[in-house]
Amino acid sequence: MSIPKQVVHVDDDEDILTITRMSLELVGEFEVTQFNSAQDALNNLTGLQPDLLLLDVMMPDMDGSELLNELRKRPEFRSTPVVFMTAKAESSFQNSQASESALAYITKPFDPFTLPEQLKSLLENAV
Repeated sequence: MSIPKQVVHVDDDEDILTITRMSLELVGEFEVTQFNSAQDALNNLTGLQPDLLLLDVMMPDMDGSELLNELRKRPEFRSTPVVFMTAKAESSFQNSQASESALAYITKPFDPFTLPEQLKSLLENAV
């Protein structure tokens, strides 16, 4: 039996949060902690040590790269792997500094049955 991986997922879309949670917990046996805004995540991450940050690119209060920049200022998240989720491939974002540290981009809509394996594969290759 493999050890469950802990994922922190931040997305402002309630449907995406629900589908992702079901996908990762039921299909992938991940432990998932979710936040519906970047600010909510920043305010409530204390004590969490995720194996992966799964961040939406486009959010109203702070976009995914801004959130990642804030998280990287905290020692406990300086080297946490990150995967961005995006509804479209924003070329300006993909060329940004934050995007260079991402393991991958997952385009929405995604396949909830393949998402867990996709993330596991990315995590294994990141080690």
